[in-house]
Amino acid sequence: MCLFQFTARRLVSQAHCGLKASPAKKQKFCLEMARPSSNMADFREVFAKAKHIAIITGAGVSAESGVPTFRGAGGFWRKWQAQELATPGAFARNPSRVWEFYHYRREVMLSKHPNPAHIAIAECEKRLSKQGRSVVVITQNIDELHRKAGTKHLLEIHGSLFKTRCTSCGNVAANYKSPICPALAGKGAPDPETADAAIPVEDLPQCEEDGCNGLLRPHVVWFGEALDPDVLTAVEKELDICDLCLVVGTSSVVYPAAMFAPQVSARGVPVAEFNMEATPATNKFRFHFPGPCGTTLPPALARHETEIIS
Repeated sequence: MCLFQFTARRLVSQAHCGLKASPAKKQKFCLEMARPSSNMADFREVFAKAKHIAIITGAGVSAESGVPTFRGAGGFWRKWQAQELATPGAFARNPSRVWEFYHYRREVMLSKHPNPAHIAIAECEKRLSKQGRSVVVITQNIDELHRKAGTKHLLEIHGSLFKTRCTSCGNVAANYKSPICPALAGKGAPDPETADAAIPVEDLPQCEEDGCNGLLRPHVVWFGEALDPDVLTAVEKELDICDLCLVVGTSSVVYPAAMFAPQVSARGVPVAEFNMEATPATNKFRFHFPGPCGTTLPPALARHETEIIS
């Protein structure tokens, strides 16, 4: 939480458009920033010169892979929304129900595949690394589709569906079992008429560390929990050195991630937003490309004619 508070203070202390200028100049700069460009050729020129690219992604980049978001109207599992299940309190009250929800999500994700946006990002990272340039993906998603596409430099700020954490010893481990435990086999159906499985705690996923056998929970950040300070530190470092930032498929309303790109823009770094529609942060950015990420992102990240590949 210290880093989050530091970032918030850092943002608030800066001028709205990121420059310390006279009121007249500041107003002119803000008016210019209020009209982000959709000129792909101009973006490509900036992209060709960038050495450290930070790509911030949200649910929109995975929506084209058929991943349910469970956010907003209609985002229900049975009769609950994610905000009612993804909390420490919900897990304490009914770990069986919460595990059914996450077991369903894990099984869904095992059938999903990266779309052209995920692939374009991974291929860009691989190509630019051979040129001494870097790409980091900072994602709010827990579906691991970036990893599946081949992205190596990945910061998952909300955790992963395919990691567990022991509530007793704290051990974090990757877990791709299907089902994650025998008792959850065939459970988790999202139909609102489906009754809770009411699985005993001792039959839910258990820690496999020697002598522990503690109850496992999904290693994701739930509502009301702080983000991992180590991950936030890594994010801060990447944002501090990036000379180009892309915002891909995120509504820019979920904090603290919603502050990341405006913070970068505030120090004069070009930010390009790729989203279905404008967001509350759009006017703070230099570029905005509306439409499906799987359509707009591949040409944006394709090899530029000035790139030299050995």
